[in-house]
Amino acid sequence: MAESEGVIKYELHHIDEELAKEFSLAEINAWHTVLFKLNLIGQDPCRYHGLGYGNISQRIAGSSQFIISGTQTGHLEQLSRQDYCLITQAYPHKNQIYSQGACKPSSEALTHASVYAHDARINAVIHVHSPIIWQNTDALSLAHTAADIAYGTPEMAKAVAELLKTKPTINVFTMLGHEDGVIAFGESLSAAAVALIKQLSAAFAIEQIEL
Repeated sequence: MAESEGVIKYELHHIDEELAKEFSLAEINAWHTVLFKLNLIGQDPCRYHGLGYGNISQRIAGSSQFIISGTQTGHLEQLSRQDYCLITQAYPHKNQIYSQGACKPSSEALTHASVYAHDARINAVIHVHSPIIWQNTDALSLAHTAADIAYGTPEMAKAVAELLKTKPTINVFTMLGHEDGVIAFGESLSAAAVALIKQLSAAFAIEQIEL
């Protein structure tokens, strides 16, 4: 049986307090809407037990903190300030997240934190669910974490860290232990999104029927 999507597995220390107005959400919210329209973030009663899927985050410039969409917000085309939270501290090896916001962070916040920790130049992380990319992992020659590693765990955070260390040039990878799970990242939200959409296009090309 497929593992339920959206379950927070890390130890969460959360302050229920709306994000400060100083944090601009215009860019991250725009890309969330684009990914929603592409069905890479969303909610489908026929998938993942009907729970929402996908999330997006953006680093706060010059810090290790980042803004991330809240848990179970995938069904919303446009998010409000109440649908984001700030990760103030993250300790993947301890399975701990500290956050503040009007909602709790995505269940994949620990994985996002691991990606950000790899390189200070990474400023955006996108986690989507794309069956066509995920199923074509080998055909696309995509890096991936092992099938026996579950999402949102210290094991996944460690696997991501090791993957990025051994393959420093990648910007997209799949999580074989997380059904349809794909991660893209980059120096900006647009860079991460473009890398993801390129792989989506390549996956569709593989499955095209020759006319």
